[in-house]
Amino acid sequence: MVELNLQHFAHAAPIPAQDRKPLGACLVDRGLITKAQLDEALFLQSWQQAPLGEILVAESWVSRQDVLSALSEQTGLQIADLDSSPPLADLCRIKPVDFWLAHNVVPWRRMGPILLIATARPDLFPDVSLDLEDIGYTVLPVLAPTDQIDGAIARVFSIPLAEAAEARVDLDQSCRSWTPRSRAGPAAMLAGVVVLFAVFPLAGFSVLVAAAVFSLILFLALRLAGLLNFIWHHWTRPSKAAALSPAPTLPCVSIMVPLYKEREIADALIRRLQRLTYPKALLDIILVLEETDEVTRSTLAQVNLPSWIRTIEVPALSGLTTKPRAMNYALDFCRGDILGVWDAEDAPQPDQIERVVRHFAQADEEVVCLQGALDYYNPRTNWRSRCFTIEYNSWFRVILQGIARLGLVVPLGGTTFFFRRDKLLELGGWDAHNVTEDADLGVRLSRAGYRTEMVDTTTFEEANFRAWPWVRQRSRWLKGFMVTYLVHMRSPLRLLKDLGPMRFLGVQAFFLGTVGQFLLAPVLWLFWLTTFGLPTPLDPILSGAGLIALFGLFLFAEAINTLVGVIAVSARERRFLLPWVPTMPLYFPLGVLAAYKALWELLLDPFFWDKTQHGQASEEGLPH
Repeated sequence: MVELNLQHFAHAAPIPAQDRKPLGACLVDRGLITKAQLDEALFLQSWQQAPLGEILVAESWVSRQDVLSALSEQTGLQIADLDSSPPLADLCRIKPVDFWLAHNVVPWRRMGPILLIATARPDLFPDVSLDLEDIGYTVLPVLAPTDQIDGAIARVFSIPLAEAAEARVDLDQSCRSWTPRSRAGPAAMLAGVVVLFAVFPLAGFSVLVAAAVFSLILFLALRLAGLLNFIWHHWTRPSKAAALSPAPTLPCVSIMVPLYKEREIADALIRRLQRLTYPKALLDIILVLEETDEVTRSTLAQVNLPSWIRTIEVPALSGLTTKPRAMNYALDFCRGDILGVWDAEDAPQPDQIERVVRHFAQADEEVVCLQGALDYYNPRTNWRSRCFTIEYNSWFRVILQGIARLGLVVPLGGTTFFFRRDKLLELGGWDAHNVTEDADLGVRLSRAGYRTEMVDTTTFEEANFRAWPWVRQRSRWLKGFMVTYLVHMRSPLRLLKDLGPMRFLGVQAFFLGTVGQFLLAPVLWLFWLTTFGLPTPLDPILSGAGLIALFGLFLFAEAINTLVGVIAVSARERRFLLPWVPTMPLYFPLGVLAAYKALWELLLDPFFWDKTQHGQASEEGLPH
């Protein structure tokens, strides 16, 4: 039976391209679409870079199986079922996996000198044939659905693809070389410093005070630079976003949504994605799952996914189950010219992708990444969610806007950032072992000579409003900042050469300032005891003038933070948060616990991903 089928496939007579009936006519003749629907689809195709079949499927006028059958009639090619008759692994190794992924084809069967290649796009097959001239076979196409081709490639090459996902970034810019032995040295040095401070407490405490003040000044300078630049551009120049015109032809956009043990979030996620207004034929939404994640798989099995949403399962290999590893694996299966990332709990603005496409169309070539603003849809849940919302608005709507315009390194936000996909591949994707892969990627793209700009769009997330989950999430971020800083400061002079003086100082200010603020905060807290006349270890270190200078520095820092917070929540829909801005100093002390948890994990378990649980808050604050 197999031999008979293969004879049938191999001897099928393809219809010459010039003699083929148009695909739309095939579908109309079969009664699957009307002439009016075909005319509408052809009009949409005039400004969308999408095959006609994808447009018809996206409009829910036909199924993918209908299109495949019509393609078979149009071309005279037979349809192969790659699920029931999977490709042979030996044939797939004729070419490297990158070849099959790039062309979205896979070798299916061989009959003597004839090699049958499964494709979903027979119109593109001449290029495939040309690239396969050197393999010694006569190449003939057969038809197969795209998802079956992807699945076949994933099955055959699961191990090399999974291994590559863990090691895409060059070793000198990755933390994957951190073995327990390599961490023993820094741990010993830290222990030595503690012993030294115990032996010479006054000198040690003086160093701690100096480091604490230095980190405060560093981060304050960064915030002040971002604030002043934001104010200058906001009140003296027209908005660039308002001047953007539509892109002439819309490209395909891939969006990865990594999921892990998401029982509560699946239904809400699909509802949010369905609100998107970008043409569905040009949307390639990929839900990225871990192979071992039965929770999410069983949850999604109960959801009817639209045609433009698909799933990819990341094979288990070494026990590493981080978000960047999963995205590295899925990166090879993306089809869009632009690639974005959303988190499981994200609710993007419906027109977000249109804004991104317009911005990219008019941006300079060196702008390879766009970062959108992040906000929260549950700020009214409790005091912590209000403060979290103020913090995010201050960073994304004020400080980061100014930093990006200054051309400094933009530490990406982990979600709602969009890349030119070819440039992301050039950079090697994400560091699979870094638990803040976003901030690391922001540094690496700057080191490569590229820039990030802010795009005028917002994604709403769920604020982590419970104390211990907040600590766990913040500790992961801070550990990632520590890892990223240590990786890129392996060779400070090389980093300085790559970034230039201003961006180099920006990296120091952000990473040292952020981590130092939390780790050394208890040292600065002692100052307030001195202010009230209580004895502290600061007494023999600081004179009266020193205390006055510190008092002035603290007041100035708090004034700047308050001003940033007020500006950030001054929009009409966020003004209810204004009374809570003065309470922000009470919000951050838990970050000290998170910082020391991060430092402990940095030494013992740097790659541990402390997952945040989603789906705990109401969406009543989500804009419609």
